[in-house]
Amino acid sequence: MTRRIDLVADLGEGFGDWRMGDDDALLDVLTSANVACGFHAGDPRIMDRTVAGCVRRGVSVGAHPSFPDLVGFGRRAMDLTPHEVRTDIAYQVGALSAFAAYHGTRVSHIAPHGRLGNLVAVRADYAEAVVDAVSRIDPRLIVLAQDGELANAARAAGLAVAIVGIADRAYQDDGTLVPRSEPGAVIHDADEIAARTVRMVREGVIESMGGVAIPIEADTVLLHGDNPAAVQLSRLIRSRLEDAGVTIAPLDPDELRP
Repeated sequence: MTRRIDLVADLGEGFGDWRMGDDDALLDVLTSANVACGFHAGDPRIMDRTVAGCVRRGVSVGAHPSFPDLVGFGRRAMDLTPHEVRTDIAYQVGALSAFAAYHGTRVSHIAPHGRLGNLVAVRADYAEAVVDAVSRIDPRLIVLAQDGELANAARAAGLAVAIVGIADRAYQDDGTLVPRSEPGAVIHDADEIAARTVRMVREGVIESMGGVAIPIEADTVLLHGDNPAAVQLSRLIRSRLEDAGVTIAPLDPDELRP
């Protein structure tokens, strides 16, 4: 099973003077970053600073677009049309691309955030809207997704797809994430999270909340940075993976293209 894995986290998720997580410390652990583009978090100064930090450390820059839900941190369902989803994606990727160009790099991937990220896995119309935007903006972009509608639509369009494994989130028996509103949706025990990550990467399996062994061929592992223990946990996960013989490396679009 997988002997090479990308490590990604959501960064730049502050706004104005408000900050979430220790992005600078996380950047020393990661190989890729999902950068908030202003709709659920982030502002021009934060986006500029986050992209600059990625460039200094050789971390790949990815867009983390969301529903236009700053108050709800992009975690609330919104009744948008596919046209609105497509244009919101284009707007946010465009903004981040400008900062990437300023700092001499480019956006390498896209990873829908929060409730939008959950819905594109199960709603074909939303998935197709994202794929339409990516195909026309920059077909070199890697689409980060869970198994589901977005991954299927992106592959059908000839785009590179990286499947995301999320070791600190509980999975339902059908392979979707347990909603954050439900008890047990987020796992907090560091040793359990690290063990789940190693098993997911080495064996291609993650256990659901109901005890079902779900097959998953993860190309990247999402490390959440929005809690006080995030940096320590991320270092532990990277260390355990390396001890298990896994190479930590950025995504290669040529290996991911159908």
